[in-house]
Amino acid sequence: MRSVRRVNSALANLATRRLYSLKAALKNEVTPAAEKRNLPPQELQVSKLPSGLVIASLENYSPTSKIGVYIKAGSRYESANNLGITHALRLAANMTTKGASSFRITRGIEAVGGSLSVTSTRDNMIYSVECMRDYVDTVMEYLINVTAAQEFRPWELSELPPKLKVDRAIAFQNPQIGVLENLHSVAYRNALSNPLYCPSFMIGQHTTEQLHEFVQNNFTSGRMALVGLGVNHTVLKQVGEHYFNMRSGTGAAGAAAKFRGGEIRYQSTERLVHAAVVGESAAAGSPEARVFSVLQHVLAAGPYIKRGSNVTSKLHQAIAKKNADLFDVSAFSARYSDSGLFGIYTISQAAAASDVIKAALSEVKSIAQGNITEADVTQAKNQLKAKCLMAVETSDGLLDEIGSQALLTGAYVPTAELVQQLDSVSVTEVVNAAKKFVSGKKSMAASGNMADTPFLDEL
Repeated sequence: MRSVRRVNSALANLATRRLYSLKAALKNEVTPAAEKRNLPPQELQVSKLPSGLVIASLENYSPTSKIGVYIKAGSRYESANNLGITHALRLAANMTTKGASSFRITRGIEAVGGSLSVTSTRDNMIYSVECMRDYVDTVMEYLINVTAAQEFRPWELSELPPKLKVDRAIAFQNPQIGVLENLHSVAYRNALSNPLYCPSFMIGQHTTEQLHEFVQNNFTSGRMALVGLGVNHTVLKQVGEHYFNMRSGTGAAGAAAKFRGGEIRYQSTERLVHAAVVGESAAAGSPEARVFSVLQHVLAAGPYIKRGSNVTSKLHQAIAKKNADLFDVSAFSARYSDSGLFGIYTISQAAAASDVIKAALSEVKSIAQGNITEADVTQAKNQLKAKCLMAVETSDGLLDEIGSQALLTGAYVPTAELVQQLDSVSVTEVVNAAKKFVSGKKSMAASGNMADTPFLDEL
């Protein structure tokens, strides 16, 4: 016990000395507001350290700075023994670390008007902080602590189960989340079948040792990207070299996702039926993924404004001919590092569920038969271009785009260039993507009153 205390004390002292030098470096980089007006715009810079850590930054002279740590540690890397551990890690982010107490982390970030957020996908975990750029040194200290110096004290972990239950309950109040979770569990045989939310039977089962083991195997420099907006690239590299090199290498290799198909139905008294029918599409960043994105916008990508509708979309018009009332339909698309899903998502009255689902699938079959024009594809590409460009107009969207690309490929392609690549997508490719969906193996998930909801083999 004494030896553990001495090690922790040494780590804390080392971290303190390094952080003092970091704060000095950051303060030296502060440029007076009058001088910033005359500075030329900076290009985004990307570096890869010998440890494998990717550093990406854009100095945009914003009054606020945003920094994120992207890690290949999503729920797909969980095992049967620690299922739901990434959900536990999300909620344990502000617990006591080797260099700061839980109170100090919370109070310290709030005192400078900053924020700390933790999100996760099936591929990645993302820790990010935001603050006025004058306080970057302060929030950076806490970001380093929560990502590289976790302790997971048993008495603090005992407070997690009620939080997990509440977080899960709030999420599943949205029927769509339940359908999509079930859809992934039945669509894949492993990896991507793992849930984003901790299963009820695993709440309270994660130990300190399991959390440390997961962090040790996945929070390694070769699986991380440190990304910043409104931060000097040289300073960000110093942070990466000094504080994110304690666990080098690529860590534990995750299993490749295997699409299997199948269906799952959840019977309830809800009067609306939510149903998703999908097939395997393509991995994120691949040319084929761009084609499926265009196909999604040809059909119906979803409303572009809050509480909007898809009344002008092909899917909506096809279903409207069936005289169905109170329905919503959109083309569904999800992309991951080694796989993807594409299909349709419908919400309808229980009595109309069969007509709505079959009409939506018939529209995709119509496109697979070549019933699509060049004008349809051009319109879809323009909508997709606008969506991509608007997504990076906010600091959150831009940071996420940079971080996701840096972690996946170790580089960054500007959104303007990605948008130009859409011009090469042809009508033939869109038709072939629709054919792949129509002829391929499918998965289905549905919830609600299943009395008139068809089974997968009836579609």
